Amino acid sequence: MRRFRIIPTLLIDSAAGLVKTVKFGNRTYVGDPINAVRIFNEKGADELILLDIDATREGREPNYALIEDVASEAFMPVGYGGGISRPAQIQRLLRCGLEKVVLSTAAHENPELVRETARQSGAQSVVVCIDVKRGMFGPSLVTGSKGKIKLSPEQAARRAVEAGAGEIIVQSVDRDGTFRGYDVPLLASIARSVAVPVIALGGARDLDDFHAAVADAGCSAVAAGSMFVFHGAARGVLISYPSESELEGLYKRLAA
Repeated sequence: MRRFRIIPTLLIDSAAGLVKTVKFGNRTYVGDPINAVRIFNEKGADELILLDIDATREGREPNYALIEDVASEAFMPVGYGGGISRPAQIQRLLRCGLEKVVLSTAAHENPELVRETARQSGAQSVVVCIDVKRGMFGPSLVTGSKGKIKLSPEQAARRAVEAGAGEIIVQSVDRDGTFRGYDVPLLASIARSVAVPVIALGGARDLDDFHAAVADAGCSAVAAGSMFVFHGAARGVLISYPSESELEGLYKRLAA
C-alpha cells in the first residue's frame, strides 16, 4: 500500500503567535504553536514544518528559544524556515533538535548556502521552498530579491537540487489559504524536473487534493495549513488531522 507523508505547516509571526494567511496576506490568529504541536502529537502527524513569515523581511534571527521548545515537544520530525542566511544559523538550528531547515529566498540568492549545509549535515537536512505566483506570462518564482533572480520555478528547483537540496517544497502563493486545491500542473512540471521528493503546499481542502498531488502530479508528500487549523464554512479554529481510517482509504485509492 502506497504511503506518503502528510505534513501540517504552521506559520508564526513576529509575536511568536500561530497565524494563517490567504495568498500570503490577511492574517488570522489561530493560537499558540506549542499547543498546536501537542495536538498534532496526539493525532499522529507524520512531520511538521514551522515557518516564521516575518523573520527574513524584518532582518532578524530565528526565534531559537521557540524553535527549541517546539522541537523538544514534538514527537515527529520538525523542519523550520525563516530568517536563515548563514551556515552558523543552520548549525545552531539543527542543534535545537530540528531534522531539517527550509530555505527559500536565501537558497535562490545564495545557492552556496544550500551546498555548504548539504556538505556539513547531509542533503536530507536541506529543504528548498519554491514560492510560485501565476501571472499573465505563466508561473514565476517569488523571492525577496526584488526581481533580481530570473529563473522559472523548474529552473530554480533544478538549481537547488544541483546545490544539494534533498527535498523541494512547491508553494502556490495564489492558492495559499483559499481551499481551491493544489496547482497540479505546476507540481507535475516541477516533479518531472528533479529527482528528489517534491512536497505540495498551498490550497489543499480535502483528501482528494492529497490524492491528486501524489497520483496526478507525482509528489512524494503533501503539506497544508488551513485544512488542518480551520473547520467549517465559518472557518472556526479547530486543529485536525486525517484519521487512520481516512488515511487507509486514501492509500487504497492510490493502490487501485
